[in-house]
Amino acid sequence: MRHERELRRAGFRRIAGIDEVGRGSLAGPVVAAAVVLPDRHRIKGLRDSKVLSRARREALYELILDRAEGVGVGCMEVEVIDRINILQATKLAMRQALGHMSPVPDHLVIDALSLREVDLPQRPIIDGDAISASIAAASIVAKVTRDRICDEFDDRYPAYGFARNKGYGTRRHVEALINEGPCEWHRRSFAPLRLMLAGEQLSLEMLLDGVVLTDEQVDPGE
Repeated sequence: MRHERELRRAGFRRIAGIDEVGRGSLAGPVVAAAVVLPDRHRIKGLRDSKVLSRARREALYELILDRAEGVGVGCMEVEVIDRINILQATKLAMRQALGHMSPVPDHLVIDALSLREVDLPQRPIIDGDAISASIAAASIVAKVTRDRICDEFDDRYPAYGFARNKGYGTRRHVEALINEGPCEWHRRSFAPLRLMLAGEQLSLEMLLDGVVLTDEQVDPGE
């Protein structure tokens, strides 16, 4: 809470941490969350959502919803990502998350980004989800929300393994793209999919070139 304490000493009272999940995925929405923690929050174990087991994230998610002074979530679907690009869709999801908060925060701490369109003082923090409790809380809310969406789409499109890979570029996911082609949930503006849809005959190695390949088991502890 070092950043939050500094800002409170400067006179700010409702400091919202903001983070997103799904920016580097090949499929699915980008989800952002904004969280205002109490000055003396009593939620132990807040960490970057990516280093927590799913069970621990789910437990912290419930605690955050119960104890936070404000929570907002924004979600930009694939159609928006393909139309305005992933960075702009991420910022739009963050603004939507802020729009779902009441009352409005008086200062923002954001993981690595700044929101020029938002008329609030803000502090972008590199690796913010690792060093700011408010941003870590936002990352947990965003990830649990997105994971649940991925579970629903796994039932609809089981070939791609969305429940496990969350839309990221695992080997199984890329192999399914070659065998099945993309589904409606894939981001067609992303390079591998754009090439496939242009009629390119791509091998697994060619598709993996430029894709950040993740482990098949994405979540620690699963």
